[in-house]
Amino acid sequence: MGMVIDGKWIDDDEKFRNPEGGAFVRPDSIFRDWVTADGSSGFKAEPGRYHLFLAPNCPWAHRTQLFRRLKGLEDVISVTLSDIPRVTSWAYTEGIGRDLEPIDGKFELHQAYISAVPDYSGRVTVPTLWDKKEWTLVNNESADIIRMLNTEFNEWGDTSLDFYPEDLRPEIDRINEIIYANVNNGVYRTGFAKSQEAYETGFNNLFNCLDDMDDLLGDRRYLCGDRVTEADWRFYVTLVRFDAAYYGNFKCNRQHIYEYHNLSNYLRELYQTPGIAEITDIEGIKNGYYRIGAVNPSGIVPIGPGDLHLTDAHDRDRLPKAA
Repeated sequence: MGMVIDGKWIDDDEKFRNPEGGAFVRPDSIFRDWVTADGSSGFKAEPGRYHLFLAPNCPWAHRTQLFRRLKGLEDVISVTLSDIPRVTSWAYTEGIGRDLEPIDGKFELHQAYISAVPDYSGRVTVPTLWDKKEWTLVNNESADIIRMLNTEFNEWGDTSLDFYPEDLRPEIDRINEIIYANVNNGVYRTGFAKSQEAYETGFNNLFNCLDDMDDLLGDRRYLCGDRVTEADWRFYVTLVRFDAAYYGNFKCNRQHIYEYHNLSNYLRELYQTPGIAEITDIEGIKNGYYRIGAVNPSGIVPIGPGDLHLTDAHDRDRLPKAA
């Protein structure tokens, strides 16, 4: 996969990995500065100042793309989506100026990390939130970025939508923790496992959690009650990738999401939210995941699956929804 060490890209990063009994270990995000409405953090929310580097197949990047769309911030925060097959870090045909421009027709995201911190050592990940005014990297943790988008840009965004309402925060945090450990990261712990034991642990935790969430959604319209919250959109980005990518390429093959009654109807409702289907790139998701050499050395992208049933009618109106 590669990484940056002392300001230089290296392809062979095996000795820097930390396997535990063959289990996949996700490294923590390094850049955790915060954009605030009043600028007290040192990074003030301003239209046109910030840029998001994303990739269509990445669920963590997709979270931020969804919030940018839902909160009406597409004219406030610019975006580029990776549009070149990844060889080293995420790659783009376009840059954003100065030293972040294509070299031989390709801009690679590690250029931004080294520009911000010349002796940087660590992973290069999306989403990456870049400050075009100070010309530096602000944050590469999707959980932080979606909360910034939820509240700190309200001067220009849709203030009627709050995906982290104060009265639901304890329940949102509880659900987020469960979903992250067992589903969002659980598919990776299954797909990237290096031992049978690690694989089976990830697999069982994943499907036990999906079973529990299917039961929960039998009585709740959304994960935390009658309102869509960040917990739902954090769950969505994994669910919508599941049948197209994780079921086959990551060996998460006990059953498809469309075979769960409540999960499948819930997923359809979220997918059919105005504007969401247009920024959910199923072909981009498949191409990205099936070209991960560590799990699919041939790089062959399957033609199927066929109908993912995302546009079918859903039955979620049987459950109450907040006005």
